[in-house]
This record gives sequence, structure tokens and C-alpha cells, in this order.
Amino acid sequence: MTVTSMPQTTLPAQSEQPPAEDVVLGVDTHKDVHVAAVITVLGVLLAHQEFPATAIGYRHLLSWARSFGVLHRAGVECTGSYGGVLARFLSRENVQVNEVNQPDRATRRRRGKTDAVDAEAAARAVLSGRVDVTPKTGEGPAADMRVLRLAKESAVKARTQAKNQLKAVLLGIDPELRESLSRLSNSALIAHCAELPRSGSTAVFALRLLASRIQQLTTEMKKLTRRVNRAVRTCHPQLLDIIGVGPASAAALLIAAGDNPERLASEASFAVEGLWSVLRRTSLANRAFADPDDLITAVRRGLRQLQYRHDVLDGCLTGTGLRKPP
Repeated sequence: MTVTSMPQTTLPAQSEQPPAEDVVLGVDTHKDVHVAAVITVLGVLLAHQEFPATAIGYRHLLSWARSFGVLHRAGVECTGSYGGVLARFLSRENVQVNEVNQPDRATRRRRGKTDAVDAEAAARAVLSGRVDVTPKTGEGPAADMRVLRLAKESAVKARTQAKNQLKAVLLGIDPELRESLSRLSNSALIAHCAELPRSGSTAVFALRLLASRIQQLTTEMKKLTRRVNRAVRTCHPQLLDIIGVGPASAAALLIAAGDNPERLASEASFAVEGLWSVLRRTSLANRAFADPDDLITAVRRGLRQLQYRHDVLDGCLTGTGLRKPP
């Protein structure tokens, strides 16, 4: 008896795709372009590339980074300025963004200073766990109050400058007119100068323009103040129930905390935010820094000055449960 074997069907070989590995993104941000670097979870540099700081550039940057693997984490420099829009874009795309400070001077001397090196260092800082700071969202009532306060502070400084210029011009005008104006209060002086005749001398013309500028800036300040007060009462009116806390102080607290206060893990971190807010409004205000070292020097100088301002330190620590060491 002959036994015939059954024909065996050959199944086509199925190719199994290996799972995509996780990658980490680092970005060195600038005004017009951002430089990005991608590394693996083992620390291997895969690539770096430059992208324009535009909406299309952000989308291309994200697509480029995801072409190397699964992207869950990113380190972005300057999330409060040049990198703010990019940080918000990545967060909306379900990428965990960490704020990365610029490398210290020892690292820069050892590794050099290029945009690609800084981007790679940002990615490695996230991978090592050295940075875990969640940036402010930059969207919400606190961000709106920050913009309003910024505009108000510039108006206050411009008005002060215009007042000083007006009083300097007064010194060189006709003695009779100067004597008649010297007896007036500041508000009356500005109102009178704004109504000076148009047929006067060049000094009178300058006085009239400066007075009109002061009045315009005063109107701007009042409008901005009302907007800030309305934002505080709408967002957190319970702050105004605290004795000694007015709309300006409440706005400063809300701006320091940001629209995502859950990123502040402890009372100490909130106190640091308060001190940094004070530095930005005092020793760091209206100043152009030549390089990061110049900024670090200014911050250290400001901190040395703050250590003698016990009232400011107490204000930053109020409500945190922290106490200054004896």
C-alpha cells in the first residue's frame, strides 16, 4: 500500500517591525531660528538641525524629531522668552516640556559654545534628570496680567522721564513765565503747560508737547490699572480679602505663580519665584546683557543687595511656612 504525503502549504514570512525606541529632544532657542538635537535614551546623538521660529518651522521640528522614534520628553531653553511659543506648541502635542537653563561656564569652556552643542546639552539635561522644571504655560489670566503690568511699567517710566524733561526745559524759559509756573503743583503745572499758546517760542512748544505726552501716559496707566484690577477680581478675588494685599500685590503673586501653579512642588519653590520676580523688576530691569556671564553677575549682585532687604524677603516668605535662619 502506497502512502502519499499531503502537500504542505507554505505561509509567507511575516516581517516583524521592531518597536520604535524613545528619543529625547533638546532645543536651543533664538529669535529667528531654533536649533534642535535628538538623542536616544542611551545618550547617543542621532542628529541636529536648524528650524525657523515660525508656525511651519515648529511643525517641521516636531515631525523631524518624531522620525527618529517615540518622542515623550523635550528640553527647551528660554521658555520665558524665545522658547515660550515652542514650549506651548510641544505641550499641546503631548510632549512633556522641561525648562533648561543655559550651561554653566565650566561646561561651556570644556565642550565649547555652539547652538548644536547647547541643544544637545539641553536634551542630555532632561535625560539625566538634572532638570525637571515645568515652564509656565504662558496662556491664561496670569499671562494676561503679566503683559498688562509690563505695559504699565513702561508707561510709568516714560511718564517719569517726560516729567523730568519738562522741568529741565522750565529752567531755560522766560523768567516771568517760569515764575508763574513754579508756584503750581505738578498736576496743575502739567495741565497749564498743555494749554500754552501755540504761537510761543520753541521752549514753550516743547513744554506743550511734553505736557500732552504726560497726560496721555497718565491716561494709559489708568486704563491698564483698571484692566489689571478687573483681571484680579475675576480670577482670584479671595486674595483681596487678605489685609495688606491690594490689586497690584495680588497681581504680582499670580504672575509669579503662573497659570499652572501645580508646577511649584513646594513652598520654597514659590519663594524662589517671588525673589526672581523682584530681581526682574529691579536689578535686571531695562538692561541689555552682553553675554550669559554678564547676566549671572547681575543676578548675584541683586541677590547680595536683597539679603539686606528684610522686608522684601519677609514678603516673599509670607504664607509659605518658611522662616529665615537666625
